Amino acid sequence: MAASAGQGESEQGRKRLAALSKRGLKLLGCEQAILCGAMTWVSERNLVSAISNAGGFGVIASGSMPPELLRTEIRETRKLTSKPFGVNLIVLHPQLDELVQVCIEEKVTHVVFAGGLPKKPHIDQLKEAGVKSIAFAPALIIAKRLVKMGVDALVIEGSEAGGHIGPVSTAVLAQEILPNITEVPVFVAGGIGRGETMAAFLEMGAAGVQMGTRFVCAEECVAHPRFKEAFIRASARDATVTVQLHPEFTVIPVRALENDGKKEFNEYQRKTIERWQHGEVTKEQAQLDIEHFWAGSLRRAVVEGDVERGSVMAGQSVGMVTTIQPVAAIIAELVGQATQFLNKSYEVQPLAFV
Repeated sequence: MAASAGQGESEQGRKRLAALSKRGLKLLGCEQAILCGAMTWVSERNLVSAISNAGGFGVIASGSMPPELLRTEIRETRKLTSKPFGVNLIVLHPQLDELVQVCIEEKVTHVVFAGGLPKKPHIDQLKEAGVKSIAFAPALIIAKRLVKMGVDALVIEGSEAGGHIGPVSTAVLAQEILPNITEVPVFVAGGIGRGETMAAFLEMGAAGVQMGTRFVCAEECVAHPRFKEAFIRASARDATVTVQLHPEFTVIPVRALENDGKKEFNEYQRKTIERWQHGEVTKEQAQLDIEHFWAGSLRRAVVEGDVERGSVMAGQSVGMVTTIQPVAAIIAELVGQATQFLNKSYEVQPLAFV
């Protein structure tokens, strides 16, 4: 009887999870509304296909790829999975028009725009081709604007996330945006490392979650072993944010593990700002130089394994990454935690009167 009751509760939790995830599952076309954050040098064909094959939704990080390299990556990913996956495009990429066209020609089902606001012509172009567009909304006013522009879904990512971040926490963004945006599915990201948190955001109205840090130590991830080891050793407080050194020189903050590379970045930022102040470079060129520093530094850590001088971008959920696991095990663990949480949320406790 006890075993039968436990199975019934488990089934109830799974049904509740499916019901809460319905909009996200319909949009993504997968089994679990877990969107993988696009991590440059990390989210490539092997990890992307593994996540999609395990029931989640993998997303290729195109980063600074030229169009033909992206085309190759899409085709190679498709050889490894028959499940849906997406492509992340950086809106500041100088060849964005061509990258959008590649996604259309290669019949990609979803495009995730990052690094700024996408242009409406690109959204319209994708919609005409039957491609779903997803964009990041760092504030309610921007979320409303993106909905009017025609995006099919939003991601709200809090400052707990790894890599380039905004100033507002995940919890605050969720409270600000989820009750007020109902026209399109909204995925919550930033600092999510367990299934209970995923379920809680679903109950708040989210259609699903986006997670990146949790998948870095997947067996299928091609990141250097030393990069993964740095994640396993780290705690939440080790993932800190870079500082802005000049009030008129806006640099998007980056969350990464503390190391010598972070110190080198601050020094490089200081010298680059001095070059701008002396008229040696334009402000735009200086900002681009700083971004290029990060790109090279990230490759040094992820690909070459230099975790002392490279950029080890990680979210604050890094403290919950304790071992290397197959992607399927990670997703099963998250779903199990979410199901158990939803079971408990429906247990009614009797009131105690004294």
